[in-house]
Amino acid sequence: MAEAVLIDLFTLQMNSQNNGIQKLLCSTLESIEKRYPISAPFVYIMCYQTPRNKRSSKQDSLLNVINGFQILKKGIEVVCMTSTAAALYTVKEKLDEKDLSIIKIILPVQRKALMKVFIDHLFTAVYQFEFEDLWLDCEGNNLQQIAEPQSDIQMLSDQEMELIKSEIQTYLESLPGLNGELTILKSSLIPGHVFLHGFTTRTGGISYIPTLSSFNLFSSSKRRDPKAVVKENLRRLATAAGFDPETFHSVKVNHASDVWIMGKPQPDSYDGIVTNQKGVTIAAPGADCIPVLFADPVKKACGAAHSGWHGTLLGVAMATVNAMITEYGCSVKDILVVLGPSVGPCCFTLPQKSAKEFYNLDPKCVRQFESPTPYIDIRKATRILLETGGILPQNIQDDTVTDHSQNLTFCTACHPDKFYSHVRDGTNFGTQIGFISIRD
Repeated sequence: MAEAVLIDLFTLQMNSQNNGIQKLLCSTLESIEKRYPISAPFVYIMCYQTPRNKRSSKQDSLLNVINGFQILKKGIEVVCMTSTAAALYTVKEKLDEKDLSIIKIILPVQRKALMKVFIDHLFTAVYQFEFEDLWLDCEGNNLQQIAEPQSDIQMLSDQEMELIKSEIQTYLESLPGLNGELTILKSSLIPGHVFLHGFTTRTGGISYIPTLSSFNLFSSSKRRDPKAVVKENLRRLATAAGFDPETFHSVKVNHASDVWIMGKPQPDSYDGIVTNQKGVTIAAPGADCIPVLFADPVKKACGAAHSGWHGTLLGVAMATVNAMITEYGCSVKDILVVLGPSVGPCCFTLPQKSAKEFYNLDPKCVRQFESPTPYIDIRKATRILLETGGILPQNIQDDTVTDHSQNLTFCTACHPDKFYSHVRDGTNFGTQIGFISIRD
């Protein structure tokens, strides 16, 4: 059964001479009451509001109808906005506040194709939608409800699709940043005149769900932040940092050690990426896992890697270094490596079987080894593997040991105001990134 019902009256005209919509709404609400006699769903009525009116006569008319439905009344809200994108996104916020995922949409058949596109862009696979039709006759006057949804859905043209995307983008761009200013952390080790780079924090974006708020930069089918919101957060980052979001590439995480050499065929998944191309920005995500940045100012090449505990043990950091050496002729002694914010040994544990692999690498990577879940230092392990591979110790920035005043390598789990953390927040966690590009 639906947890929420959305009634889409957005394109229907309501005035004092025509009470057809009021009658239709009455019959629709009566039908909902009959279907849900025990546990009533939340009901959202979506309608158009002219830009100049904060409260329209249409909204008042709808409220008069609603007052007659005692069972549903407490759970009904009218959402009047100036665009479908604004109205639907406002409804999404209300659904997310209540953690609702199963939604029935009752709408005119002419709106179904359009609404499906909006949903594809503003929602993820977390949500389940069911459609039911409202029917207008050819005169647009008499309205009746259709019990069974029609199977044929009108196809939208490419132009109509682009208009929908533009409407969504325009609305999301208008939203204020949340929870403070957009902040980019930078390393003093990477020369700024050669490379543009930084590590993001969680402030200044538009993601509003608590564990994703506010500058989430990764969309997943298992989370509630859609690609359109992540794209807007990325656009804001690109504007602030000075890169082109259309030439942005982030690793496709597989928690392994595969590296994509940009310009060659792109693998389905990889945890490292390297390039010597100007005008492109490469990145690695992290929410406890380490976003690692690599820069060679001599050969003007760079790399980014996602190093979780699996990838650390598999050697993703040195795999990225070796790709730079092989592809661009870099010298291992010229490559600079910066470890970004990640979970510290204070907060990260593993079962002893997995911890043993870190202990075998170096006992200093493990604390309380005799316990069932020892504490693991994935940053120390990464640093050891890099130094073993020939990276000079002074060319590795890990602020836990090299420069406490820099405050770049925070523990993500210990700083909920600054960073996302899978360890701390659970499965619906947000993601920050490290990014780098070669300046022109």
